[in-house]
Formats: sequence, structure tokens, C-alpha cells
Amino acid sequence: MAGKKENYELEKPLREARKLHPFYRGKIEVALKCPVRSYDDFAIWYTPGVAEVCRAIAADPEESFSQTGRWNTVAVVTDGSRVLGLGDIGPEAALPVMEGKALLFRYLGGVDAWPLCLRSNSTDEFVSMVKALQPGFGGINLEDISQPACFLVLERLQKECEIPVWHDDQQGTALVTVAGLFGALEVVNKSLDTIRVALVGAGASNVRIAHLLMQAGVLGENIVLCDSTGILNRRRNELAETNPWKWELCELTNGENITGGKEEAIAGRDVLIALSTPGPGVILPRWVATMNTDAIVFACANPTPEIWPWEAKEAGARVVATGRSDFPNQVNNSLGFPGLFRGVLTIQSKAITDSMCLAAAGSLYDFARRRGIEEDSVIPSMEEWGVYVEEAVAVAEAATREGLARQPLPSACIREEAEKMIHRAQEMTRLMVDNGHIALPDPETM
Repeated sequence: MAGKKENYELEKPLREARKLHPFYRGKIEVALKCPVRSYDDFAIWYTPGVAEVCRAIAADPEESFSQTGRWNTVAVVTDGSRVLGLGDIGPEAALPVMEGKALLFRYLGGVDAWPLCLRSNSTDEFVSMVKALQPGFGGINLEDISQPACFLVLERLQKECEIPVWHDDQQGTALVTVAGLFGALEVVNKSLDTIRVALVGAGASNVRIAHLLMQAGVLGENIVLCDSTGILNRRRNELAETNPWKWELCELTNGENITGGKEEAIAGRDVLIALSTPGPGVILPRWVATMNTDAIVFACANPTPEIWPWEAKEAGARVVATGRSDFPNQVNNSLGFPGLFRGVLTIQSKAITDSMCLAAAGSLYDFARRRGIEEDSVIPSMEEWGVYVEEAVAVAEAATREGLARQPLPSACIREEAEKMIHRAQEMTRLMVDNGHIALPDPETM
């Protein structure tokens, strides 16, 4: 086993991150998108010319979407209370993650995103602060907020905001996980309406995954969730007061009302989706061995999966996925939010719904199916940039069908814009590197 770990160089990304973050001192920056041919242009882009645009927007605030960059700008907002496997580390320590999110928005979706790390003292204050940001943004991406506050924050902001609000740890993880499951089920030749699913971890991600699975066709009675206390069941009355979102799932899932812990939840299941404590050793191989034939195991804790992929395979799993790029079948939110927001922003959707998330998941699956699905390739990779175009089109079409588009457009126009914006972002990065404006570190001095 040690040799396999060495081959994957599990610690290399951590070593490189420690070196390169202080070298670049940030991952994004503001760049101009209009020309400055001479200093006379400042009279157009700034005073006095800009007053004409201000007056137009004052008369009709919707003009801010067509006369400024608002239409393509997303705020990536966190309070740093639950940062990817690190916990409550505070807003300053969350900033590198939010910058990374903004980088992915830009490079993969052609979306301008800006990290905003807020220090708030209550849920009400956080909600008020995010609502106050609306005039400058076309959408809000919530990130790394502890539960149960994250559920309440999302619900309130979706009801009270005039622009789309999405929580990537809930909706993004659910979207990509369901897309990966579609592909895995094709490999093992099983169907959504017959599979038995165990969800280990009942945080923001798995709570939303459970709902999206049911909307996709998995029977609620065939799903069980397990939190740190045990399996969610109708005897867990304490949750009715402390966490109504979990209590709702106590009533919607676990048709047999079984009790116990992770071992009991996993036994006899076709699918295991773990989004819990970073491993390894959180999921034991002997538990995987009790699953049904041709089992599917998604061990997606960051930065280390709950069980090593080779351990799950040796225990009998046929399809194994993780959240890491250095293993096959990476189930990662980066396949979701860039393309989804590309479509949302292009048609200026007023909201992001579960139907739009399912449309995005379906587009990921369709893309993978067209290029071929195998045990170690059930979902597209980030390198297949065309998938973000397909996702943008599918999401925009779904939003338009639901009557949420401020600016409905033909599918061909959405596709053309998505291709142009994504290609532009990636080509700009390449040119900056080629011309030395993005410096490459000297390997001898790093």
C-alpha cells in the first residue's frame, strides 16, 4: 500500500502550495476590459462622460446589467466558519480558498468573481451584509459556512434577494455528485428507482444531495443518512428543535427506520456517498465488503477521502470516486459552479433552482456519455472545457422554462457567448504567462 501512496505523491500539492502562495501574493487581480488609447479616454470611462451612464441607471437600475460589469460579476462570500476540512478558521484564513474559487470561476467559466470574507456576529448580520452587496453583483456564491446556519442563510437570501444566491457546499456538491452517480450507475447497470443509498455525513452537502437524489428519481425510503450521532430516523426527536433540516430528512428517508451507525447504514447498500470527516480510516474496508454486488463508493471528504480508493476497490467496490484530482473520478464542485453561473449570468436569471441543478447534472452526464463512460471515467474532468459550455446552455434553458430569465436568449446565442467568454479567459491567462506578465517561479530558488 505504501508504494501506491508514494506513486500518487499525496503530499505534493501541499508542499507546492506553501511555496507558491507567498510567491504570487494572491491568485486574482483587476484587469481592464476597455481600451485606453490616450488619456483623453478617461473622460469617457470616468468623469465627465460616465455621468450619462449614471443618470441612465438612476432612471432604471436594471440598466446596471447592460452598462456595467455587474452582469458577469459574482461575489464569493464566506464567514470562514467551516472551511474545507479545516473548520472554523476565521475570515482571514478563508481568503486563500475564496481566491481559489474566484480563479476557477474566471478560468473555467469566464466569470468575474471576487472573494469577500465577512466578519459577522450573527446570522441576521451576515444576511444583512450579503443583501447590501446586491447592487454591485449579478449573483452570490456562498461558501464554507457552518451548519445549521448555512441552511437558514441560504433560505433567507434566496427569498429576500433580487439576484441568484447559491451555496456551493450544498447545491454545487449535490449537482456534481448526482452527475457522477448517473455515470456510475451506467457502468454497473443499475437504476435510480431501485438503488439503496447510504449517505455518511449529514452536513450541508449530504442534506442537499439527499433532496436532489429524490428529485432525480431515487426513492426516499431507500436512502439513509448517518451523522456523528447515528442514522437519521424517526426516533431522533431532538432534531425537530435543533436542526429542522435534518429532521425533515428523518421523515422523508429511511423507510425501514433502521438505527445504528455507519456500519449499519452501509450494509446492503448499492451506493455509498461519504462527505464527512477527512480520512483515511473513517470508512473501513470491511464495511464496504458488506455492500451489494457492483457497489459504488464516493468518498469525497477534503483534503483526504474517508477511505483510500484502492482499499474500497479491494473490498469489492466497482466504481470509486473522490474529491481529489490525483485519483480517477474526481467529483468536485469545480465541474458545477463555473458552467452553471455562466448560463445564469448570460440570461440574467433571477434565481437558481433545483431543476436548474438537475439540468446541469444531466448535461455533465450527457457529455461523459458522448465521449465514453468507464469505471475510472464516470464524469468529465476539468480539462474538458467544452463541458462548461454545455452546462451553461442546459442551465440557461432550464431557467428560461421556469420564467426566471431577465434576458431570454436562443440556445445558439448562449452557446456562442459561453464559448467566447471561456476561451477569452483562458487565452488571456496563456498570453500573460507567455509574455512574462504572470511570472513563473525559478525551480532552483523555490
